[in-house]
Amino acid sequence: MPSFQDQFFSECLASEIKSRFHQVDHDHAGQKRLYFDNAGGAFRLKSVLDRMVELDAIPDNIERVHTVARHLQDVQARGEADFRCMLNAKGGSIHASQTASSVMFDMVRAISENVPGTNMVTTVLEHPSAFDAMSLYAQRSGKELRVAGSNPHTGGIDVDEIVRLVDQDTCVLNVICASNISGAKLDLEAIVQRARAIKPDLYILVDAVQHAPHGLIDLQRTPVDGINIAPYKFFGARGSGVAWLSDRAAVLPHHKLHGKDAGFWGLGSGTPWQFAAMTEIVSYVCWLGERFTDSRDRRDLFASGMTRIELQERALLSRLLDGGGSVRGLRHIPGVTVYLDYPDLSKRDLIVMIGMGDHDSSQVVLEYERRGVVVYQRTAGSIYSKRMLDSFNISGGVRISPLHVHTPEDIDRFLQVTAEMAGALA
Repeated sequence: MPSFQDQFFSECLASEIKSRFHQVDHDHAGQKRLYFDNAGGAFRLKSVLDRMVELDAIPDNIERVHTVARHLQDVQARGEADFRCMLNAKGGSIHASQTASSVMFDMVRAISENVPGTNMVTTVLEHPSAFDAMSLYAQRSGKELRVAGSNPHTGGIDVDEIVRLVDQDTCVLNVICASNISGAKLDLEAIVQRARAIKPDLYILVDAVQHAPHGLIDLQRTPVDGINIAPYKFFGARGSGVAWLSDRAAVLPHHKLHGKDAGFWGLGSGTPWQFAAMTEIVSYVCWLGERFTDSRDRRDLFASGMTRIELQERALLSRLLDGGGSVRGLRHIPGVTVYLDYPDLSKRDLIVMIGMGDHDSSQVVLEYERRGVVVYQRTAGSIYSKRMLDSFNISGGVRISPLHVHTPEDIDRFLQVTAEMAGALA
C-alpha cells in the first residue's frame, strides 16, 4: 500500500493553518503539549469564538423587525445556507439545539412514532445518542430492534451485515458515518443504495458527528432523511448541535409551536452565534480549498478544502502507523499493539487505538500526559465504548486522534514519546 506521505501541506500553509486555531501547541495556561484527543473535542477556530462573543453580546431579539434584529436574521439565514453547503443538501429543514445527541433523539422519535413498520435497524458501533434513542423508541413503539454486528478485521460494519436486516417492514435505518473507536468509515453510499433497493421509501438517519471534520459529505450521492453534526468537533464551539432533515422527515409530527410551519423544528428564540459558527467553519474550509481549485463556487471550494484535509490526515495517519525517516511508526515500536489495524488507509479517518502490553490504558494515558501528550482511553467500563469494544472482543485501549492542523513533526514527537514509554514500561 502507498504511504500517502507526499500529500502533506507545505510548511508555509501548515503554519498558517495553525495560526487560525486556538491552543494547538500549548494548553490554556501556556504549557507546551500535544493535543491528540480531537475525537473527544477539537481545536477551535479563532474566528468562531470571535463571532460567538460578538453576536452573543447583542441584546436584540432575533424575532423583531428593527435593523439589528434583521441583521441577526441574515446571520442565521447565511448559517443555514452554509450548513446546506457543507452537506450538499437541497431543501429540507435545519434543527439546531444544544447538542448533537439531543437532535438525534428528536429525529429518531419523530420517525419511529409516525412511520409504519415492525422493526428498526442500527449497528453495534453507534454512539449511545443514536443506539439508545433507537432502543428507547423501539421499545416504546413495540418494534423489534435489529443490530448489525461489527467486523473485527476492518474495524467497521460490512454493508451486507446491515442490508440483510432491512426488509419491507423496516421503519428506520440509523447508521454512523465512521467509528469513533477504530476510525473505520462505513460505505454510506452503498448502504443507502442497497437498503433503498429493498425498500425504496425507507427512512435513513446518519450520525456524522465523528466523520464530518475529516471527510466530505454529499447528500446528493447519499440521500438520507436526517443527519447530525456537533460543531464543537468541527472547529466550532460547545453548546451546539445541528441536524438537517429531508422534506418528508421534517413534516412528521414533532415538538413544535402550533403557529409555526409544518417543517419548522426550532423551539424558542434562535441563537445567532450557532449559525455564524457554521459560516465560519465553512469559510475556513473554503479558504483552504481556494489554494487547490480555480472554482469560486462555495460548494466547490468547500469540497476542495475537505478533500485536502482528508489527504493531509491520511498522510498523518501513514506517518503515525509506519513512521518516517529514523522515527518508527506505531506498527513497528516493540511493546505497542495497534488494535483494529487495517492496511487500506483510504477507509480510515484519523483515529488509532493502541495498547502497551498488559498495562492499564488509563495509566498509559496519564503517563502520556506526564510527557506533554493528551490522548484518551476507551474502556469497556465506559457507556461510550463498552458495546463497541465488546463487539471487537477488546477490553480497552488508548485512542489517538490528531487533526489536519497537526504536522509530521508533531507525529514524530508523539512517536518518540511512545517509543520511550514502551521501553520504560517493558
